[in-house]
Amino acid sequence: MPRRTGRKQKRPDIFAESLALHEEYQGKIAVHSKVPLANRHDLSLAYTPGVAAVSSAIAKDAELAYTYTIKRNTIAIVTDGSRVLSLGNVGGLAAIPVMEGKALLFKKLADIDAFPLCFAKYHMQLADDIRNLAPVFGAIALEDIAAPRCFELEESLQNIGIPVMHDDQHGTAVVVLAALLNACRVTGKRFSDLRVVVSGAGAAGYAIIRMLAGIGYRPGLFPEVADIIVCDRTGILHRHREGLYANKYKFIMAEETNRRGRTGSLADALKGADVLIGVSAPGIVTQEMVQSMNEEPVIFALANPEPEIAPADALAAGAAVVGTGRGEFPNQINYALAFPGLFRGALDACATRISDEMKLAAVHAIADYVKHPRRDRILPPVLSRSVVRAVARAVKRAAKESGCARDLP
Repeated sequence: MPRRTGRKQKRPDIFAESLALHEEYQGKIAVHSKVPLANRHDLSLAYTPGVAAVSSAIAKDAELAYTYTIKRNTIAIVTDGSRVLSLGNVGGLAAIPVMEGKALLFKKLADIDAFPLCFAKYHMQLADDIRNLAPVFGAIALEDIAAPRCFELEESLQNIGIPVMHDDQHGTAVVVLAALLNACRVTGKRFSDLRVVVSGAGAAGYAIIRMLAGIGYRPGLFPEVADIIVCDRTGILHRHREGLYANKYKFIMAEETNRRGRTGSLADALKGADVLIGVSAPGIVTQEMVQSMNEEPVIFALANPEPEIAPADALAAGAAVVGTGRGEFPNQINYALAFPGLFRGALDACATRISDEMKLAAVHAIADYVKHPRRDRILPPVLSRSVVRAVARAVKRAAKESGCARDLP
């Protein structure tokens, strides 16, 4: 007989059902007309000759594009398919159904019109290509692009006049921070006293670390935790580790974390820690590691599809709060709680970029939505439109306060 794991398994037919659904509909999104096109007059208004007046007005005042075109409510979902879900580098063509799914979430949750732009592969001119495509969009969502290219690409596009955000990084970081704030409310731990271990130095890990360490933030914008240790496949990042200088972003993480200069493995890092944030690989955390942490540790095991440690095992080892990326367990930490509201608020503000203040406004909006957090409920439910609205309002307000909003009607 097969060994029983005690874990809830996916239905065996889910993949077959998904293939059948996609074959039936030949894609999950479509373009629909907002205006009538029943006669010559309709044609003259929507297209030639009437549309010439609209184009002329925009040529004189570029910001009228937000009034007269789809720009105000349309975003591009851009990928090169190099880091798709748990599949890895499958390329732009295979990434289309995933980006369509993302577009569907944007529409259903935030009423945003999103369209996939899937490049065949990463190339040196990708930033220029995106910059040249940007006029029609109100924002750009970078998706499923491998590190470190995702960092470089996002950084190079911050001056194009519309928000550009890599969801895998910042959406995940926003939700992790919101969850951590409420975990502190549940356990009574002080945020500023936390010793945090982050397992994983890729896209999500880098953004989480930047937020926790306040890298690039104005002093006082967000309270920093007491200590952060970052681990990758080799072990703890520290300033003197051989080969570190070959990776700019790991160098930044090593410089801004691990103040005590600790060395060793993930197991060494977890001794005496308060929090583990795992964005790395399945099954790499043992119960013994959890038991070596401080009392009532917080475990966010976010590797997908299998977490770094099973929730039941973490709880049995003494964890006070456990979160995963999986929907069948309590405390699902999913970036879908963040990105629809973040982009909705940015579009409502006709923002020029997504500032740190806007991301932190999203953190607090998500955390504060849960009025009475419990050990098994530190976050709102994913796919809640009311959460999206709360995040959007907070982000729009922060955009205005941080000088990122356009003053448009």
